[in-house]
Amino acid sequence: MKMAKKKKPVVAVVGRPNVGKSTLFNALAGERISIVKDTPGITRDRIYADVDWLDIGFTLIDTGGIEPESKDIILSQMREQAQIAIDTADVILFMTDVKQGLVDADAKVADMLRRSGKPVVLVVNKVDNFDKYMMDVYEFYNLGIGDPHPISASNRLGIGDMLDEVISHFQMEAAEEEDDNRIRVAIVGKPNVGKSSIINRLLGENRVIVSDIAGTTRDAIDTDIRYHGRDYVFIDTAGLRRKNKIREELEKYMIVRTVSAVERADVAVLVIDATEGVTEQDAKIAGIAHERGKAAVIAVNKWDAIKKDNKTVSQFTNKVREILSFMPYAELIFLSAVTGQRLPRLYEIIDIVSENHSMRVATGVLNEIMAEAVALQQPPSDKGKRLRLYYITQVSVKPPTFVIFVNDKELMHFSYTRYIENKIREAFGFQGTPLKFIIRERKEKQ
Repeated sequence: MKMAKKKKPVVAVVGRPNVGKSTLFNALAGERISIVKDTPGITRDRIYADVDWLDIGFTLIDTGGIEPESKDIILSQMREQAQIAIDTADVILFMTDVKQGLVDADAKVADMLRRSGKPVVLVVNKVDNFDKYMMDVYEFYNLGIGDPHPISASNRLGIGDMLDEVISHFQMEAAEEEDDNRIRVAIVGKPNVGKSSIINRLLGENRVIVSDIAGTTRDAIDTDIRYHGRDYVFIDTAGLRRKNKIREELEKYMIVRTVSAVERADVAVLVIDATEGVTEQDAKIAGIAHERGKAAVIAVNKWDAIKKDNKTVSQFTNKVREILSFMPYAELIFLSAVTGQRLPRLYEIIDIVSENHSMRVATGVLNEIMAEAVALQQPPSDKGKRLRLYYITQVSVKPPTFVIFVNDKELMHFSYTRYIENKIREAFGFQGTPLKFIIRERKEKQ
């Protein structure tokens, strides 16, 4: 029986343009890049990927922005990337290129990374022939951040040794988190929707610096709050340090920080600005929490600023449910960080969804529900062969994950899985948490 999953470590890739970051991404992630097929409205750059190595999973994030023309801009871009990596990652993968050799910008960024005290794995890419290029690889010792690891991302050489080095930096963290049972909450959303204001209000003091310029929150700050005898950690997804010239880049950086905050949380609170309404960008951010199987709360902030009549709430609710249709389970709350309206209720909802996120259901009960569901609605058939469901059991929590054994996987359509999910939700609620289903085939005789 698998226990609740540990937080996945985050590995951020930093490096100049054209050193081969996306090639490495593709090599590590194979085709499992996180563009999800059945989640409407979500496609995104190859900015993060889930990687497994020797049964250890981690999230790889590309901090790279777009490719600037001049050297000065490249350096400032890289510093920005390095800062994001330092703020968000457990391990930093610093990528260089043996064919371009050691460049001034590499040395300046290496300095920054060294001072951060975070574990750094130095990777020298494009070493297509180890004998030929090894002398050139040694040059990178001059950066003073440890042994250079020669790889060729395009030929998949040296990648195993590099990953061994990356995961050797994880173990420490896992041991420390064993006895930490605080609820971890990531407050996510577009810039300027009031994420920091909500945390300030919950905290009752200005711990997080807020100003009205988009993207001025500094680093991702973890705030410990004790409320009615329970401990919470609120993870604020920081904006950028400086206002950035380029709009898309701001969004891309924001996604990096969102992914890393959501990864460390149990519950994601998506903050939406009531005055703007719910947007596609909100759906993108919500999709990150959904894909990663986190408990979810949608908090509509600035509700005090809306002119209301008796239909306002239901109209807004319908719009949210329509645009975030892939997460109908998410809890919805209307609040105001300015007036404090319904903020105490936010704690109650976080408690409820967190509990559901780690709820276990006995196998006997699950099989009764499934038998009843099958009796009510015949499973689909195809070319005279009918789907048979033999057995269901819950294998893990956070999110609750179920395995269903059937006679033929192909016959278990998405819609029938959804039907079974709805029956389980009718019986147990599971508000605020996604449920995951794994379909396994089993021959009649087994």
